[in-house]
Amino acid sequence: MGEAGPGLGPRTGPAVALRPALEAILMVVDEPAGEAHLADVLERPRAEVAAALRELAAEYTAQGRGFDLRLVAGGWRFYTRADCAPAVDRFVLDGRQARLTQAALETLAVVAYRQPVSRSRVSAVRGVNCDGVMRTLVQRGLVEETGSEPETGAILYRTTNYFLERMGLRGLDELPELAPFLPEVDDVEAESLEGTMIADAVAAATAQSAVRSGETDRAASDR
Repeated sequence: MGEAGPGLGPRTGPAVALRPALEAILMVVDEPAGEAHLADVLERPRAEVAAALRELAAEYTAQGRGFDLRLVAGGWRFYTRADCAPAVDRFVLDGRQARLTQAALETLAVVAYRQPVSRSRVSAVRGVNCDGVMRTLVQRGLVEETGSEPETGAILYRTTNYFLERMGLRGLDELPELAPFLPEVDDVEAESLEGTMIADAVAAATAQSAVRSGETDRAASDR
């Protein structure tokens, strides 16, 4: 038996089979688990853990299981396979609508593409007051505060790791480019049309990201 850590009980020793141990841990995590943390807990080299995770992911895909093992937001977690997502949605929602409003989706898109950004800036981009919508996004864990604007002292906001997780992204650099969805305009027009362009682009951009996670409808669901 491994040595006991302070207040943690016996540590898992090398005798524990790696792949079953990984599966057991990933069954109970409530957020993506990082390779370094898993390697530390299981007392195995990180490279060995990373290889085992990728082998498991490939095996589940080859077997056509109802779930995927994916690397999202810097860690690994089980997700519903895309083909099975509609059945899960029907089971979870049971006929109830639990999605964000279109206004909330558009506001979330502005934060995602303009972050860090103040509420006043988001409101200016969308052309309407977004204070209430921003509070909803914060409550749902999709957006969080990240300091203040030096010039005005206004609170700045950014998307969270939970946002990346729900969208199936490893990082913000995987957000779809807006350019392909936007009309060509000159600089003067671009600023005045910014809110409209992002509103038009959000559906396509959000859909592309959600498809990666296999949870198109659930990407905007209540937690």
